[in-house]
Amino acid sequence: MSQSMSQGTLQTGFVPSNTEMAMRNERRLTSLTNLSREERRRRRRATQKYRLAHASRERIRVEAFNIAFAQLRKLLPTLPPDKKLSKIEILRLAICYIDYLNHVVVV
Repeated sequence: MSQSMSQGTLQTGFVPSNTEMAMRNERRLTSLTNLSREERRRRRRATQKYRLAHASRERIRVEAFNIAFAQLRKLLPTLPPDKKLSKIEILRLAICYIDYLNHVVVV
């Protein structure tokens, strides 16, 4: 089969006419409009372009999340100062430190 043939070419070498292609596109569009909202959303999310965009947004979100934890970690006193803390440890230490600072202000 020739590489110059269109995508609509079948194994038999048949090339659909413009009218046939238009009819196929119209049927496809009609079938898409009859789908439920959930099904349209599911099909849109199944595309490679959508998945790549979603993965990129997720990486940016996780990076911002990690930066926020690093900034919070710098504000908390620990011994030793460079001790590696998990995110839950950072949150618990922040709560304790805020309670301590409130106590200092009250006294």
